[in-house]
Amino acid sequence: MKIAVLSTNPELYSTRRLVEAIKQKGHQAVVIDHLKCFVMIEGGNPSIIYKGNPVEELDAIIPRIGTSVNTFGCAVVRQFELMKVFSTVKSQAILRSRDKLRSMQVLAKAGIDVPKTVFAKNPSQVNELIKQVGGPPVIIKLLEGTQGVGVVLAESTKAAKSTIEAFYGLKANFLIQEFIAESKGADIRALVIGNRVVAAMKRQGHEGDFRSNLHRGGEGLAITLTPEEEEAAVSAARALGIKIAGVDLLQSARGPLVMEVNSSPGLKGIETISNIDVASLIIEYIEDKIITDEGDTVGV
Repeated sequence: MKIAVLSTNPELYSTRRLVEAIKQKGHQAVVIDHLKCFVMIEGGNPSIIYKGNPVEELDAIIPRIGTSVNTFGCAVVRQFELMKVFSTVKSQAILRSRDKLRSMQVLAKAGIDVPKTVFAKNPSQVNELIKQVGGPPVIIKLLEGTQGVGVVLAESTKAAKSTIEAFYGLKANFLIQEFIAESKGADIRALVIGNRVVAAMKRQGHEGDFRSNLHRGGEGLAITLTPEEEEAAVSAARALGIKIAGVDLLQSARGPLVMEVNSSPGLKGIETISNIDVASLIIEYIEDKIITDEGDTVGV
């Protein structure tokens, strides 16, 4: 097969590992910078132009679409879908997962436990918003934030009101979530492929930092999930229609809570900490052609 990794940087760890795995499995690997593609829209003849030539004879793509170029990246993925090229994640699923509010609504509709979350546009409702999530303390999270950026812990009502009013003043869209104290600054990243968790790690933030992201200096430990945690991760990925996903969970007194589902999970942390060759498992998934429409018709 000829498999393309859609990535703006061939030197990134995840891109390199996927290319290595493709070659090790005996397939042809190419890296396509989706930002340098032209989407050609023509009746009955959808095509992609890259470096002056039409992209042809691809069997599959593995999108690695950054948040900052989400709209254009998804347009490229959608064009490949129209060209009948298999994609490890559908464009609609990427868009659904990147919208934090929409994804929380979809997860809640599917009966998946998530932290209590509120979203509003009226600054006069600040006290009621804080009350609804059991705060303070509360988590205030920008809708477009990523890797722990744009996430604030407000430990008092005064701090929460100041942060919320500042975000309102900036016309920023944000969510307010309950603070899960018993998680003690840790979360779980579960890597889901198809209908199973293939690797998992617990991420612990540094002392004094409630954010556990490895990009922000957190530490990771390989773990085995409980059946309840595994079911939550797989169900969350399925609900959002994402076949290869990084699902972030919080361990709470009422069971695992899904914080977020990442449609383009990084491989460096999970492979290094779990010592599992996730890249090869992704290529095996492509080889097996495990393709279903389940979750791709969510109407939210």
